[in-house]
Formats: sequence, C-alpha cells, structure tokens
Amino acid sequence: MSKIASTFSRLVRFVPKSNPAKVLIGEPVDPKLDVGLALYQGKEVAVRPFSGTSVLSPGKVTETTETIARILSPLAQNEVGTIRCIGLNYASHAKEMALPIPEVPTLFMKPASSLADPWPAPTVLPKITQQDNTGDYESEMVIVIGRDAKDVSESEALDYVLGYTAANDVSSRTSQMNQSQWSFSKGFDGACPIGPVLVSAALIPDASKLHIRGLKNGSVMQNCPLTDLIFSVPQLISFLSQGTTLPAGTVILTGTPPGVGAAKSPKEFIKAGDEFAVELLPHIGTLINKIEHQ
Repeated sequence: MSKIASTFSRLVRFVPKSNPAKVLIGEPVDPKLDVGLALYQGKEVAVRPFSGTSVLSPGKVTETTETIARILSPLAQNEVGTIRCIGLNYASHAKEMALPIPEVPTLFMKPASSLADPWPAPTVLPKITQQDNTGDYESEMVIVIGRDAKDVSESEALDYVLGYTAANDVSSRTSQMNQSQWSFSKGFDGACPIGPVLVSAALIPDASKLHIRGLKNGSVMQNCPLTDLIFSVPQLISFLSQGTTLPAGTVILTGTPPGVGAAKSPKEFIKAGDEFAVELLPHIGTLINKIEHQ
C-alpha cells in the first residue's frame, strides 16, 4: 500500500458546521460509523480534522473536533485527472447481460467534471437522458491510487493503493447502446458520485473480501461479494499502468455486479425523486444519491 495509507484509517472531506466557507479533511471519531447513512438519518457526525488539505497529503491528526455540515467527495475534481472505469468485471453480470467473459479488462473513461459529491448534493440526470428515461445505476468499488504508477507488476500493484471508496457509475443506456464507446453516455456532469469515506488500504488488505449492495428506494437491486470480480485489484492496476502513468489521485471504478436496471424485466431505470444507495462493507459504508432532473 502507499506509505500515506498507513497514516490514517478512514478519511472524509467535508464542510464543517463551524465554518461553512471552509473545506476540511479528517477522520470520523467513531471508527465503525456508517458516515453516509448517519448523515442521511440526520445524525451529527464528529470528525477529528487533519492538518493537511487533501487525502493525498493528509498531514497529521489534530486535537480538535468538528461536526460535518456537508459531506464532499473524498477527492476534488482537480485531484483526480481522468477517471478510469472498467466495464463487465463481474462474472455474474456478464452472465445476466449474455456476454462472454472478457480476456482483458474493458476500459472507458469519465472526465473529472463527472465527479460528484454524495447526498445531500443531487445526482442530476441531463435532458438527453430524460428523453426516454433510461438513466441507470451501477454500484461500484473504487480504487484510489496514492502515488504515481507506471508499468507496475501485479505483485507490486497494492503498494500504490491509497484506499478504497464507493461510486455510482450513473449511465444513460440509450446513449450507451447507440455508440461503440461508452465515455459519452457515462461522462455527463455529476455522473460519478463517490464517497463518502476513503478507507485506508491498511484496513483492506484484500478488497475481494468486501461485499457490495445497491438499493433503489430501499429495495435491494444488486447484492454480490467481490470474490465475483473477473479482474482483481492488482490485475487492474497492473493492466492500466502499462505504458501509462496513473498519477496519484487516479480514481479507478472496478465494475458493477449483476442487477442493473437495464437487465431487469421489467427494466428498473432511475428518475427524479428516486434514491439510490451503494453499500460497500465493511468499513466504507453507504453512498446515497438523490436523483434529480436537469
């Protein structure tokens, strides 16, 4: 794991109640608290701020305590560069889509402008998606790279991991099916909410031990262990870094499990007023998105 990962357990980036004009990073006082769920339920979440201003350089924990007024994505748009995304990376999802298991990872990209904050920030579906209401959800585990990586071997790959968080790869299915490339249909503004907690790689030595669920308006849509991943975290990092520098702060979405709306019968698309939760346990907790229309 990245050396920085050993300096924290779980970090959040947030606006404190004491100063609405300020952005801080810090560690939740309760090490077991599901931060996203607690905030959604209206509970106060106490945080010990760090001296740094970024999860990429957090500094040291301070002796003060702040309360979260508004939770932000763990990284800012200017820290992530291009967001790397892996398609079709769960064996059971490939089966539900009637597609063969890929022999190499399928890569598409989202621009930094697609990065978005968790609830209470809205997840906005653009007008192009509203034309036929085919907006879809995809629960995903996220890898955050902690130091520049290039031509990394699988055996060394975990040395570059800063931590893990959750994402919703919000998609426009009609736009996706109309093109051979997916970046347009998955790269709209706000189409990549991540968070709320960045969990140190020190707490998650083997990400395949995690379990992910996606819940639409409280109903379970996706429910899968990460042992179902086709390409593991080390395999993905090694593959993506071949001939390509992955700068510190690179966000990698690792694919979605079965149960996406487009694969259901009848289809289960998202629309204004819906709530979607990505639950990634243990440690990471729940990313909640409230859907709105542009």
